[in-house]
Amino acid sequence: MEAVTAVQNRVYLFGGDQTDGNREMKNLLGGKGANLAEMSALGIPVPPGMTITTEVCKEYTDLGRDKVHKLLREEVETAVGQLEKTMGKSFGDPKNPLLLSVRSGARVSMPGMMDTVLNLGLNEEVLDGLIEKTKNERFSWDSYRRFIQMYSNVVLGLKPKTKEDLDPFEEVIEHLKEKRDITQDTDFSVQDLQDLVYDFKDIVLKRTGKEFPSDPWEQLWGSIWAVFDSWNGDRAVYYRKINDYPGDWGTAVNVQAMVFGNMSENSATGVCFTRDAASGEDRFNGEYLLNAQGEDVVAGVRTPLEITKNGSKRWAELAQISEEEREATYPSLEECMPDMYKELLDYQQQLEDHYRDMQDMEFTVQEGRLWILQTRNGKRTGAAMVKIAMDMKEQGIISDKEALLRMEPNKLEELLHPVFDTEALKESEVIAQGLPASPGAATGQIVFFADEANMFKNTILVRIETSPEDLEGMNRAKGILTARGGMTSHAAVVARGMGKCCVAGAGALKINYKDRTLTVDQKEFQEGDWISLNGYTGNVI
Repeated sequence: MEAVTAVQNRVYLFGGDQTDGNREMKNLLGGKGANLAEMSALGIPVPPGMTITTEVCKEYTDLGRDKVHKLLREEVETAVGQLEKTMGKSFGDPKNPLLLSVRSGARVSMPGMMDTVLNLGLNEEVLDGLIEKTKNERFSWDSYRRFIQMYSNVVLGLKPKTKEDLDPFEEVIEHLKEKRDITQDTDFSVQDLQDLVYDFKDIVLKRTGKEFPSDPWEQLWGSIWAVFDSWNGDRAVYYRKINDYPGDWGTAVNVQAMVFGNMSENSATGVCFTRDAASGEDRFNGEYLLNAQGEDVVAGVRTPLEITKNGSKRWAELAQISEEEREATYPSLEECMPDMYKELLDYQQQLEDHYRDMQDMEFTVQEGRLWILQTRNGKRTGAAMVKIAMDMKEQGIISDKEALLRMEPNKLEELLHPVFDTEALKESEVIAQGLPASPGAATGQIVFFADEANMFKNTILVRIETSPEDLEGMNRAKGILTARGGMTSHAAVVARGMGKCCVAGAGALKINYKDRTLTVDQKEFQEGDWISLNGYTGNVI
């Protein structure tokens, strides 16, 4: 596909028959928008959409919502019309509905710091049409409950009332799982999902005094404003502060046609790296979930499976799982979707060759068709930074000068971080096993809440899963331990970017925020108790 000169002032198209931008336009389109345009021009399968520029974010800050709506409305409506034409569907049409995703995209990668809304455009009439069109009642209700939960959290601001509380929607989900004696979201029946939708709507009505919005255009504009607002949210401001990014850059907004990893067991979603982000080894790796959406992987809601067969075997060895059990219960994408794996393997090599750097990619498989949702230069540890640069120099991909310029001084400091004495490790008691999400060694006293990470001189932040709101506490703690999530979860990606020791997905941990306790194998640890993390092995000591 040929890239064409942009005619829009504030909105740029990508995918389908028209791609307005390219990789050099990240200051205007944000990194995500620029790379989506670049991939579209390369012929890589990207769901079509539009990017609202970073300049609009600045206008939003300076002029306010009402004025920007007047400036932007015609271009957005025209772009949605173009998207409808490309997809052969109509936004808000119950008979042939087009659903959208809305994502942020600053010029630099800020993982999890700003907001995302998926499955946008659903209401009860559109839901009926989606069920009729797809003949898939479970998928349709699952998408609706996901949309209500995400929109309510991001746009309506319905979050836990206190730090000891669970997310109000997750609390309902967990209660229903206990009642039904199930452990995974994928085990919910259609009736369960219907019950969740009605319960979620009841939460919205009680907490806001208003019905959940049913107008698709109201939903779209609400999501766009929420992304712009998130640029100046506490977590994004703090992330910019610790990385010394200017506040006047602004974020772009990417609106895309939805593709669905939660449509069936022949659908999936995942995150992958062209090289190992922790060690720098030249091996393709990543994680995926069957019958899921992308937020399930990065948010750590479910602990995902490995993409490659070799990676799956390494994981099973760490988790002390037999090969027979691994093949039956925890298969790799390479094994359960070999054609999709081969296609993904080809695209990851094409993108690394094109960008001449390690890539962090997100993908979705919808009913046997692969879509690439994002690519960006991947966050990496200091050790990985050195190895990737030196390997790429030796492989003739980059020059000596480029290799030298890729050495970030603050990352080189990580090479001096402490490690455990090998003799002391032999005498230590391993209380739990997780994934070695970010290397290093950390010893500290347990805290359960990010805002209390400075309660003791040396702390280990222990969470069921981390969220972007935990950023400041993650930065202050010596190490991070989570019960859920994998190597591509928010905790893992942010910890590697910070050079912080992290063990993720230690599934044996039972964490009670209200009691401030951690229980494993009937042994209870309380706030202030000492534990250690080995980020090289995933051991909790």
